[in-house]
Amino acid sequence: MITLRQANERGHANHGWLDSYHSFSFAAYHDPQHMGVSRLRVINDDTVAPGGGFGTHGHADMEIISYVLSGALQHQDSMGNGSIIRPGDVQLMSAGSGIRHSEFNASNEEAVNFLQIWIVPNVSGIKPGYAQKNFTLELSGQPRLVASPDGRDGSLLIHQDTSMYAARPKNGETLNHKLAAGRTAYLHVTKGELQLNGITMHGGDGTTITDEPTLELTGKNNAEVLLFDLP
Repeated sequence: MITLRQANERGHANHGWLDSYHSFSFAAYHDPQHMGVSRLRVINDDTVAPGGGFGTHGHADMEIISYVLSGALQHQDSMGNGSIIRPGDVQLMSAGSGIRHSEFNASNEEAVNFLQIWIVPNVSGIKPGYAQKNFTLELSGQPRLVASPDGRDGSLLIHQDTSMYAARPKNGETLNHKLAAGRTAYLHVTKGELQLNGITMHGGDGTTITDEPTLELTGKNNAEVLLFDLP
C-alpha cells in the first residue's frame, strides 16, 4: 500500500527569517493524523534567510539529521563541534542525555534550504554524539545508504532500526529497493519528479509504504529523494 501526501498538504509556518514546511506535526502545527511514520517523527523543509538561524537550544533522546539542499548551514554545539554543512553533507546528532546547539545560515547573501529530520531512538540517556560526512550521490546506481543502525557501507551510525538512503536517479532511470516483510518505508522527494511504482510524486511530496516488496523509483526532472526503511 502506498499512501501519498502532497507537498501542499503539509503544515506551514513563515516567521520571516524562517519559512518551514512540516511533513508531520511540529510546534504550532498539530494534526493527529500526521504524527510521524513508525520511528520517523519530523521532516521539516526549512529555508533560512541570509544571516538568520536557530539560536542555541537543547535536545535530548532524539536522533537529529540535517540534510542541506542548497546554500550552507553553520553548526555549533555544546560538545565543541563547529562545522559548515553543504549539499552532499549529512549531519547526525545523537542528542542522548542532552545537547545544546545552534544552526545558522552561513551566508549573509544567500538563503539556505535544508531538511531537519528527527528519528526516535531505541535507547535513552546515552552519551551525546556527533558525526558529519559527505556522500557524493552519483546520477545513477542504487540508492546510497547514508545512515543505518550498524554503520555499514560507510554510513553514519543511528540508534534505531532505521536505514536512510539518498538517491538522484537519472531522468528515465529506474532504481529498485527491496522492502522486507513487516517493514514500513517513507519516501520524501526533495526536488524534481519521481514515479514510485507508477505513482507520480513531486518535490515536497511524501509517501508511506507498506506491503510493497519492491519499490521502483523512476527519475524525472532531476529528481532527488530520501528513503527511510523503518521498523
